[in-house]
Amino acid sequence: MSVVGVDFGTLKTVIAVARNRGVDVITNEVSNRSTPSMVGFGPKSRYLGETAKTQEITNLKNTVNSLKRLIGRSFNDPDIQTEQQYITAPLVDVNGQVGAEVSYLGKVERFSATQLVAMYLSKIKQTASNELKLPVSDICISVPPWFTDIQRRALLDAAEIAGLKVLRLINDTTSAALGWGITKLDLPAPEEKPRRVCIVDLGHSYYTVSIVEFKKGELAVKATAWDRNFGGRDFDKALVDHLAKEFKGKYKVDIHTHPRAMARTTFAAEKTKKILSANQQAPVNIESLMNDIDASSMVTRQEFEAMIEPLLNRTHVPLEQALAQAKLTKDDIDVVEVIGGGSRVPAIKERIQAFFGKNLSYTMNADEAVARGAAFSCAILSPVFRVRDFAVQDIVSYPIEFAWEKAPDIPDEDTSLTVFNSGNVMPSTKILTFYRKQPFDLEARYAKPEELPGRTNPWIGRFSVKGVKADGADDFMICKLKARVNIHGILNVETGYYVEDQEVEEEVKEGEGEDKKDPDAMDTDNKDDAPKKTRKVKKQVRKGDLPISSGTASLDDATKATLSEKENAMVMEDKLVADTEEKKNELEAYIYDLRAKLDDQYAEFASEDEKATIKEKLEAAEDWLYDEGEDTTKGVYTAKLDEIRAMAGPIVQRHFEKVEADRQRVEAELAAKRAAAEEARKAAEAEKAAEAEKAGGNGAADQEMKDADATPTESDEAGVPK
Repeated sequence: MSVVGVDFGTLKTVIAVARNRGVDVITNEVSNRSTPSMVGFGPKSRYLGETAKTQEITNLKNTVNSLKRLIGRSFNDPDIQTEQQYITAPLVDVNGQVGAEVSYLGKVERFSATQLVAMYLSKIKQTASNELKLPVSDICISVPPWFTDIQRRALLDAAEIAGLKVLRLINDTTSAALGWGITKLDLPAPEEKPRRVCIVDLGHSYYTVSIVEFKKGELAVKATAWDRNFGGRDFDKALVDHLAKEFKGKYKVDIHTHPRAMARTTFAAEKTKKILSANQQAPVNIESLMNDIDASSMVTRQEFEAMIEPLLNRTHVPLEQALAQAKLTKDDIDVVEVIGGGSRVPAIKERIQAFFGKNLSYTMNADEAVARGAAFSCAILSPVFRVRDFAVQDIVSYPIEFAWEKAPDIPDEDTSLTVFNSGNVMPSTKILTFYRKQPFDLEARYAKPEELPGRTNPWIGRFSVKGVKADGADDFMICKLKARVNIHGILNVETGYYVEDQEVEEEVKEGEGEDKKDPDAMDTDNKDDAPKKTRKVKKQVRKGDLPISSGTASLDDATKATLSEKENAMVMEDKLVADTEEKKNELEAYIYDLRAKLDDQYAEFASEDEKATIKEKLEAAEDWLYDEGEDTTKGVYTAKLDEIRAMAGPIVQRHFEKVEADRQRVEAELAAKRAAAEEARKAAEAEKAAEAEKAGGNGAADQEMKDADATPTESDEAGVPK
């Protein structure tokens, strides 16, 4: 079983895996450490990740990017209308949520954002499986802290459709904080002052700041603030607008009227931004921008910073908000850790450093820190992986309230209550108590809709409590409901039960409710024999469960099963197309390979007639391949390949037999040489042994003579002369 962390980004996605006593970032099919977050559609198959990026410029209307910005949003949201400028495929309404209209397999199809993300996660799953040589199921996915309940549910649905089990949706900066802290061996002890770290993450489309307190074996997020529309792509857009204006004056072309010209300029702008992060100026060269015009320009870093000045002026806002939320000052922060690709812009670093008045820290990989933290989180939660215990305590991003209808028998009852406040610990559980005589409903919603992204519906879910009934006309059933914001940041009313007030006897502890005795007085009573004092108290005793039916933004099981089947069918279609293309390439390669070998390796094994016949067949197959065989089925390519192989079989067999005979001859010669060498070795050993034995024999004779000389005479033994 594998343990995988996924940083699902707006621009690209990084996959990390826990293994080899650490965490590795795995590479995709073209050896890149990140995969474009993009899905494309064609006449034969889908294009996912790298292949989608490769064909994007020629297939703009059928390529969807910024998937993360679409998930869980409605088409009418003004944020989505703004998002269209970054997405080349037309966005449409699909059953109440945003989706894309594309041409797939020759037909116009509409896919919801949930389906599009599921397609992409299928690719991520495949990439991880190919690298690990293991099936991938359990994963941890990072999300922005500003994601709402509906967005988080949609992402979980997409993962389930893709056949993945999400152990945790973890906020980006929390994930990075976990990666920062779990490897530190010098964190303060629980009773000491915590180490406070400000994690600043500036990504492709948004900017997040979290203040986190670390102690040995644990982290606690104290505050999180963000700017949802401030990231690397906004820097790119400022540069694109500048170049569009310049090209209009210089070349009399308007790139805004030409999607491909716009896409080419955006690619050039992103490249220029990266060059300016390390250089004072950068050239811009775009071949065949539009109308066969090659465009060029030169941008200095000073000019670029002037273009993004309005964005730079917003840098301090989330920093101030996070400090205020955590009730801390700049001096209370021990470390300012900066991550995210957008943070490489020098002007951004300068603004953040000037705000805190201290040097910034760059100990983590800016592009991979979140994915590594997600892999650690997955390893902690996975039962099959051993990892150092590290507690992660996050916070609720938006206040959540419950509302209900007033009970007719309780005229002064409140009808709403904020149960989870912004900044509350997450995961978290609260018990709600209701006095009712009959079944009732309650709704969960966000208490401050103005804080939500765009015009997100503040509604979270409706929960119907069944099985409520009172015993008598004046009695109420005391209903207890367990509301929980779980590890994913999703709200549910998990269970319901009812209790009764019952009188129970409780032992009174010695001295409780009595006058204190004189400590010098002698106690002569036998305490063991004395009767124990008790009192009657009222306690709530759980009597039974209350069924709860929930209505939330999550897809129902039947819909998920249908979409999962559709996704599996598309995966098989993609695989068939890939296998067909592979077989076509194999046929083409075999034609060229066999033609070359007929005049080289196989030359002495084929007659002139055989060569002529096969070459004629190869030429016909090549002509067919580039004409009517350009687009056919896997079976036809396989049949053509088998036909040519059968024709060339006798020649290949002769060559094989010759090679085999040569191999056997060489092996026989080598065996003979080894045998001769072994015989020589044995003879040498035998000769050496004989010499040693001869030398040993002479030594024995000498020893006998010495022994004879040393033998005492009879008179010697007696001690008297003869």
